[in-house]
Amino acid sequence: MRSLVAGVACAACLALVNYSIVAKERLLAAGAIVLLELAPVDPRSLMQGDFMALRFRMANDAAAAVRGALRQPTDGRIVATLDERGVASYRRLHAGEPVASNEVLLRYRIRNGELKFATNAFFFQEGTAHRYEAARYGEFRVAPDGELLLTGLRDPELKSL
Repeated sequence: MRSLVAGVACAACLALVNYSIVAKERLLAAGAIVLLELAPVDPRSLMQGDFMALRFRMANDAAAAVRGALRQPTDGRIVATLDERGVASYRRLHAGEPVASNEVLLRYRIRNGELKFATNAFFFQEGTAHRYEAARYGEFRVAPDGELLLTGLRDPELKSL
C-alpha cells in the first residue's frame, strides 16, 4: 500500500513539473516581447561570479503606487504602455479593467519589501561577462495574464546581447 501511495505521489510530482515546463515553453514560443529598462545597480554587486544583478526602472516607478494603494503591499499586476520599440513604461495598477491595444499586463511580486519582475539576476556562461556590460534593457516574453519570462538582455540600441 505504501509503495502505491509513493508511486502516485511521484507521478503527481512529475506531472506538475512537466506541466510547468510545457507552460514555459509555450510562453517562449508565443509570448509577446516586452522590454524593461534596467535601473542602475550598485557596481559592487553588478557582477558576482556568473550572473548580473538586475533592477528595473519600472519597479522603481510602480513601487510608490503599490505602497500608496495598499497598506500591506502584495503581489499583483500593473498596466504598462508600450512604445513603438516595445519598451514598457509604468501606467497604473491593474484593477481588473481591460487593457488597451498599446498596453500590457505585467505581474509583479513583493519580495523582502521590494517590487520584483520575474527575476533579479541574469545568468551567463563563465568568462563572457564583457558581452553584457552594455546591457540597458531586459527582454521578456509576456503571457496575456502578465506572467513574465526573462529571455535576454539588450543594449542601448535594443540589439540583443
